[in-house]
Amino acid sequence: MVEMDRTRTDFNIPAGELYGMKDRRSGLLILANDIFLDDVKGLAEAADFRLLDIVPIDQASARLDMQVGCDVILLFCPQPTPGLERLLVQTETLAVQNDLSVILVSGMDSLDLAYACMRSDRTQLLCSPDHADLAAALLTAGRATPQRTVHEVNQESEGVRLQQLSEEVSRLARTLEALTSRPRHAAPSFALGSRISDRDSDYIGMPALTPMGGHQEPADQPVLSATQVRDLLRARRLREDFLPSDLFADPAWDMLLDLLAARLEQERVSVSSLCIASAVPPTTALRWIRTLTEQGFVQRQADPHDGRRVFIALADDTFEALSRWFTASRRFLCA
Repeated sequence: MVEMDRTRTDFNIPAGELYGMKDRRSGLLILANDIFLDDVKGLAEAADFRLLDIVPIDQASARLDMQVGCDVILLFCPQPTPGLERLLVQTETLAVQNDLSVILVSGMDSLDLAYACMRSDRTQLLCSPDHADLAAALLTAGRATPQRTVHEVNQESEGVRLQQLSEEVSRLARTLEALTSRPRHAAPSFALGSRISDRDSDYIGMPALTPMGGHQEPADQPVLSATQVRDLLRARRLREDFLPSDLFADPAWDMLLDLLAARLEQERVSVSSLCIASAVPPTTALRWIRTLTEQGFVQRQADPHDGRRVFIALADDTFEALSRWFTASRRFLCA
């Protein structure tokens, strides 16, 4: 026994592996082309995953048909490709049927398709994420995976759970520090670029399909116009001409105002367009869209003519509340 302990110490072999115990870490399958493999492997290891494989996109569908023992799927789809819609639907169907966690990493050109294909509550959608966004998504997916029995969870003290979480965060922080300290030429392909709001062209609403609700303003109230709402949004953007832009970040409010103007114009707003209106990095905008949707402030609306696209619209109660706010505050804005 003494000799065995010395062997484990000398060769740094975990006791579980020495006795043939099952690796109980969550199994991670990566579906991707042309990614910075060292970075992804490092993040997976730091998040305490068992990396099953890294599969090219053109082989991903066949691999999913035969894959077993998978807990989390990380799918990189920065650009639309032939068969991507089928792969996204297959991944989401597999996630729902087998209670898997999924992380979709899209680009702006594939964002609307990825969002339209989402079906599982355990799917996280990222758009052009940085290392911190990707690490946080991996950590969230790993902790959401049911790896232990209810009895084991109940027996575990709160202090132990907090200690484990602290260790996970520390491990990820060390990995991120190592990754971000690399020479500039070694930057990964999914590193955060310029903010989506820095694009040259401003968002213009989608063409109207059908009127968004039948709301009529009471006769005793002034009519609220889309021009007034757009003017308010332009005034908010004007701040950046006089003060540093990173002082201001109110994406939920900017998105609600943009949706208000779009509804008054009877226009439809795509997910990618709403991300542009938020004036924050797209992954941050997606988190806010998810929060606003879950809390009932906005609604998903399928495009009746294109199943690959989903629009975002104000809920009726939100539209009423924003209209009342605008009417109530107009005396101060115009003073």
